[in-house]
Amino acid sequence: MKTMLRNTKLYAMLVAALFSLTSCLDKVPGSAIPEEDALKTYQEAEQFLTGIYAEMMSGALWSGYLTLVPEIQSDLAYAVDGYSNAYGNIWQWDIRPTNAEIESIYGSLYSIIAKCNFFLERIDAIIAAQTIDENIAVLDYYTGEVYAIRALCYSELIKCFCKAYDPATAKQELGVVVRTKYSEPEPSNRKSLYDSYAFVLEDLKKAEELLDTENDYYGAFYMTNASVCALRARIALNMQDWETAIDYSSRLINHPDGVFELASATTQYTSSMSYFDYMWNYDQAFEIIFQIGFTTTSYGGALGSIFLNVTTDYTYYYPDYVPAQWVLDLYGSSDLRFNTYFRNVTTGYDHALTWPVLIKYFGNQDFISQANIYQVTMPKLFRLAEQYLIRAEAYCRQTTPNFAAASKDISKLRSARMSSGSSVSLTADNFLTTIADERVRELYMEGFRLWDLKRWSNLYRNGEGFTRQPQTSSLKEGSSLQVKMDNPLFVWPIPQHELESPGSDVEPNESNK
Repeated sequence: MKTMLRNTKLYAMLVAALFSLTSCLDKVPGSAIPEEDALKTYQEAEQFLTGIYAEMMSGALWSGYLTLVPEIQSDLAYAVDGYSNAYGNIWQWDIRPTNAEIESIYGSLYSIIAKCNFFLERIDAIIAAQTIDENIAVLDYYTGEVYAIRALCYSELIKCFCKAYDPATAKQELGVVVRTKYSEPEPSNRKSLYDSYAFVLEDLKKAEELLDTENDYYGAFYMTNASVCALRARIALNMQDWETAIDYSSRLINHPDGVFELASATTQYTSSMSYFDYMWNYDQAFEIIFQIGFTTTSYGGALGSIFLNVTTDYTYYYPDYVPAQWVLDLYGSSDLRFNTYFRNVTTGYDHALTWPVLIKYFGNQDFISQANIYQVTMPKLFRLAEQYLIRAEAYCRQTTPNFAAASKDISKLRSARMSSGSSVSLTADNFLTTIADERVRELYMEGFRLWDLKRWSNLYRNGEGFTRQPQTSSLKEGSSLQVKMDNPLFVWPIPQHELESPGSDVEPNESNK
């Protein structure tokens, strides 16, 4: 087993307030820094990119809403009687185009895209002014990172605000508004779903050409070639491009430099923590392909707050949401993930609910010991575990399925997480249910479930969707909710202010009506 090393390339996160937006697509005058004076030198390019990464810390995105909203909306957790009403409308499927969380996600993603566009408009002139080859190489690498970030943001918009991709109908379905420029006006019409993904793939192609594999390393705080491969594999799965999904996930699983490795739950890193425990307690692991870097003085949202609320009195937990019983039942006695993800407690509510609460996001232990910052964990956007799950599903869904290879991938993942009984055998009859269950066990509350249900649609549980069954001390409103796969709210509504902004031609979704 390798020796764990601390990541030494953490960017100093500088928040750059360069421009604001009226609609989420159009800038307005009055930037903090005049545009004509911004982003002209090598140093400014570096600082500007750092500012883009800083904006990715936003609690509206991966350290908050973008991760939690789809999970709360799905069937994974139950609101507790007496909860603070956090995400209450989301949990009850009362999702409207004026919903604050949805507006924030949409606006924050387009804000980052606007900054990426500004960078890409200016970077060629900065490169042309350089006389040192090393500076040119660094700026090329920065450009690759920006292309990758823009592709990531557009892929998230597509996932949230568009229907699941079907190759047969993608050219007729609505995609997203694609903006490639900052200074020049562009139409605000939504491209087709096909063209939207084509744009993302083109950005990833450019990023892949500029980001070499020599800079791949575990626990990265910036986009690397490995990050591009991870996103490419995820998008290929969403697009039902099984061969490409296998290709790109394999590049990570079989990385030529052996950079990435599943964090073992069966091997101790310290006397009290396995490598898997350490990944969640200290945000460090060979398994992490890309995560958003936090420090004790610069961090984003607190992913653990709605599951713990331990800071209310530092004695009891007051969770807004607790795991669904069916989720807890998925973990067998030999599954070591259970004790890493959950802890049985008696809550501080008057009804004294005793239940396993989610401690996966209890918080980075260094942050807790150094600055008393609880429930803040670095969002792990890409992990090697997901790549095994992607490849296994793609193997099974090829025209000629390879169930033997898929079985090896799922068994490999489970062997890193279980003390015994890790072997599985996938068949045409059981592969989707088996992989779906494994995705819940592994990726619980990491932002995947709602979108998995959407892309599987009628293939999963014959399109029955899900029905919540009330459990101990769960909130009455929403605990018996039944959701079919044809529910239009699997595609989030376009924010109302976007539809009504002056000159907008943005088409609404069915969920807007």
